[in-house]
Amino acid sequence: MTGMAFSLPERVAPISREEAYRLIRATGEEALALFQAAAQVRTRHKGRRITYSRKVFIPLTNLCRDKCAYCTFARAPNDPRAHTMTPDEVLAVARQGAAYGCKEALFSLGDKPEARHARAREDLARLGYRSTFEYLRDMAERVLEETGLLPHINAGILTREQMEALRPVSASMGIMLESVSERLLEPGQAHYGCPDKVPAVRLQMLREAGELRIPFTTGILIGIGETPEERVDALFAIADIHAEYGHIQEVIIQNFRAKPDIRFADWPEPSAFDMMRTIAVARLILGGEMNIQAPPNLTPDAYGMYVLAGINDWGGVSPVTRDHINPEAPWPKLTELADVTAAFGFTLHERLAIYPEFATQRTFVHPRMWAPIQKLLDAIDS
Repeated sequence: MTGMAFSLPERVAPISREEAYRLIRATGEEALALFQAAAQVRTRHKGRRITYSRKVFIPLTNLCRDKCAYCTFARAPNDPRAHTMTPDEVLAVARQGAAYGCKEALFSLGDKPEARHARAREDLARLGYRSTFEYLRDMAERVLEETGLLPHINAGILTREQMEALRPVSASMGIMLESVSERLLEPGQAHYGCPDKVPAVRLQMLREAGELRIPFTTGILIGIGETPEERVDALFAIADIHAEYGHIQEVIIQNFRAKPDIRFADWPEPSAFDMMRTIAVARLILGGEMNIQAPPNLTPDAYGMYVLAGINDWGGVSPVTRDHINPEAPWPKLTELADVTAAFGFTLHERLAIYPEFATQRTFVHPRMWAPIQKLLDAIDS
């Protein structure tokens, strides 16, 4: 490591942008030092616990007005797999999850499909709603009231008023920043034809969520055409917003997975080593207090290595529903997840859709959500 600007193992986060630009391309001994530094920062603040949320996945509608090159979730209106769930279907999934001990209901859906597709407007009219947002809010309320699961809302771009209206029926919300690269909006790139993937629009939603004191999940998607330096820029954008508002409870580092039915079917996937470098740099940018997650099902043969790069969370894992965003990638069984975590010297612990450091602060919890959150918090702590 001769010639390095600083000694990584003794380094305390955060690092500078210039340091991050270099380290995200680290190889050899410098990469090993990077992983060691990130792991030390994580363990110093988080101990030897890795968390996860036991959830059900509720794909309220897979119609969407965006056309991301890597997405297999969104379906065209004439696709036989296009579907908007009925209230009975939503509640059946939630009740099954509750029976299996799940505590989170992840609502994931296409972005404003009625703005583009007559089929979406027809589906909503048949259900008695004028907008996807209205339907989402009602279903989140019914799931909360009838099953006790805590809704986590991942519904694409929401206005400030919409987020405020969702606060009484959700424990947390989220949107993946994915990237701050404007290049990805150009023809042939990952976000071409996607009005809701404009970085400034997503960053504005992150800021407005901060102003509303909403516990928020965000993250980056790597391997979709961005440069390593652009990954760093996205992480610093997240760090800057969190420094101002303090509401980002979790940052996800997610790897692109190629699928046969997407525009990027032949696009190269990032390696586990590339994921580890990005995770480690994220840890040193965001610091030891941030919860950093990487999905275990997207690297089934190597996800345990992410512990060595500084993660402290596996995200939502479901014993009931598949990952509808990556349907080819089954969740690991919880026994396997615990064994892999233990093999790296850590213990697996359940958390809620809202992290405990936010769940115990009334400023981050709507009064209506306080009792249901505390009830489940007591259940996992007992």
